[in-house]
Amino acid sequence: MSPADKLSNTKRGYIIPIGGAEEKLNNPEILDRFIDICGGKTARISIIPTASEMDDTGRNYEKLFRKIGIKHAKVLPLETRKDCNDSEHLDYLSQSDGVFLTGGNQLRLSTTLGGTAVAQMIRRRNVAGMHVAGTSAGAAFMPEHMIAGGFEGSTPTPDLVTMAPGLGLTNKVIIDQHFRQRDRLGRLLTALAYNPFAVGIGLDEDTAAFIGPNDQLDVVGSGGITVIDPTDLSYSSMDRARRGEPVSLIGVGLHILVAGGRFNIVSREAAPE
Repeated sequence: MSPADKLSNTKRGYIIPIGGAEEKLNNPEILDRFIDICGGKTARISIIPTASEMDDTGRNYEKLFRKIGIKHAKVLPLETRKDCNDSEHLDYLSQSDGVFLTGGNQLRLSTTLGGTAVAQMIRRRNVAGMHVAGTSAGAAFMPEHMIAGGFEGSTPTPDLVTMAPGLGLTNKVIIDQHFRQRDRLGRLLTALAYNPFAVGIGLDEDTAAFIGPNDQLDVVGSGGITVIDPTDLSYSSMDRARRGEPVSLIGVGLHILVAGGRFNIVSREAAPE
């Protein structure tokens, strides 16, 4: 899925992938900023817990948003593809200021939401200004090219990652989550070796990339974001490497950004603040 076509005289909403395990109680900086850009305490938030197999995930986020001060936070129980064509769910989404995709298994998101009226609605509304945040699996699902699974390790190999179609809010990045905590450098590099047109975004836990309508990425949270830029990739052995063999990549750029850091996805320029 490619991003929806931009409407005239509109500004795309933020795309906010979160690396998972975001702080929820003591200093929920990421969630507070999400709420702020959605319009503050009067915002209407749709919570989609489809990725999770736990029955209380959606309700826990609903309680959390209400504790923060959001009165209009509602769980959309999208458990089947039929649910994703329900007119009541679509109506609430059409009036929402923000969508929050919980963690779990990103394949549950892609196989349940992919190609449905809900997925199309989220994409159209994001282009029209609605903000979309996702944590862990919800973050991985956001771009057109989704990391569906893989293995730990720092060195790319042809079989280190499994890719699948994502939601398609952007085709400019590939996102991985729990990045430093689960040693996922190798699988993000592998994903980029297969798709060297995109920028790789590796999100540490409790860390978010607020990607604005101008494609500038701002870092918020307590961890770091690893940005991998294959613009100057001059050599890749991916086309001849066998399963399990290391892949050679020459000319790949890498940035580590912490809170306040910025990266322009179009110009490929990084800055500490």
